[in-house]
Amino acid sequence: MILQSKRVWVSGQFIPAQIEIEDKKIKAVYPYGEKNVDKDYGTDRIVPGFIDIHCHGAYGFDTNDAEEEGLRNWLKNIPSEGVTGLCPTTITQSNEILTDAVANVAKVHSEGNEGAEILGIHFEGPYLDMTYKGAQPEQYIVPGTVEQFKQYQKAANGLIKLITLATETDENFELTRYCSDTGVVVTIGHSAATYDQALMAVANGAKSMTHIYNGMTPFNHRNNGLVGAAFRFRDVFGEVICDGNHSTPAALNILFQTKGRDYTIMVSDALMAKGSPVGSKFIFGGNEIEIYPDGSAHLTATKGLAGSTLRINQGLRILVEDAQVPFDAALNACTLNPARLLKIDDHKAKICAGYDADIVVLKDNYDVEQTYCRGKASI
Repeated sequence: MILQSKRVWVSGQFIPAQIEIEDKKIKAVYPYGEKNVDKDYGTDRIVPGFIDIHCHGAYGFDTNDAEEEGLRNWLKNIPSEGVTGLCPTTITQSNEILTDAVANVAKVHSEGNEGAEILGIHFEGPYLDMTYKGAQPEQYIVPGTVEQFKQYQKAANGLIKLITLATETDENFELTRYCSDTGVVVTIGHSAATYDQALMAVANGAKSMTHIYNGMTPFNHRNNGLVGAAFRFRDVFGEVICDGNHSTPAALNILFQTKGRDYTIMVSDALMAKGSPVGSKFIFGGNEIEIYPDGSAHLTATKGLAGSTLRINQGLRILVEDAQVPFDAALNACTLNPARLLKIDDHKAKICAGYDADIVVLKDNYDVEQTYCRGKASI
């Protein structure tokens, strides 16, 4: 199959080109008009598939539900927003629920599925800080131990690839070092860490920060906190929720200006409520949440932000059009940067011969015309 457009994203720029797909891979890229094509997308933008490394669910399914069909339905439908790969994300809960949740993801991953690819599990909690717990249920927050994490990883069949951890509660950074040594990305989040504590966590293997600005110590010019650490540690990755609610467009712009185009990662932090109408109520981590008209999810009891219903293609629009982030930096944030963090950038997140044929066709208004997941049209 050969696709073409006058705007194909190659090496940080749009060029007129054709893409040949064979056996789930990009076989070759040709000059525009060189060969007969199966699909001509005119001037629509063709970019690499989006990767969401922090997402709890959608369409009424939450990762903690451990329901096979709910997970399969999520993966099948999420390409509608351009997502070709994701990391189902847990929330703090009991040992039994978390064990079942990761085992369910591992089962679907091993058996295969339609739509977006499972790139790993993001294990958010239960090793978090009480002050910055957000919507995480406090009754299940516990200190992290290597032995307990090993049990979760065994249930996950080794699929846990990221763990959000309040590293200041990790005694002697034992879990941080263990995860780093075994290829699990430690991302600092829901944390009361000081700037200096964050620096020590990075020195002991932490490689990223979870939803910067949210669930962490704020920036002050005399007490820099985790937000200040995110600004200062240029070679540490950092997630940010790009819905315009969790952080203003100005805050998004500031983050991208400080961290640059290579280390900022867009995430949705989307809940099971994504795809449901305004006013819908759900139970998330044992707490009732409600969807507001702006798409944000709030705890019914406290009105506090609990998560989002962000579509990644709209996050790209918000970054470029509202936050005035350059297109290449915004696109990197939902393609190449998460791939680099997961160490899969040798075969994903580029339109290049030999790479997986994960491709999104975008209209000028950021609507998704088509998404190809490993070469298969998925909308």
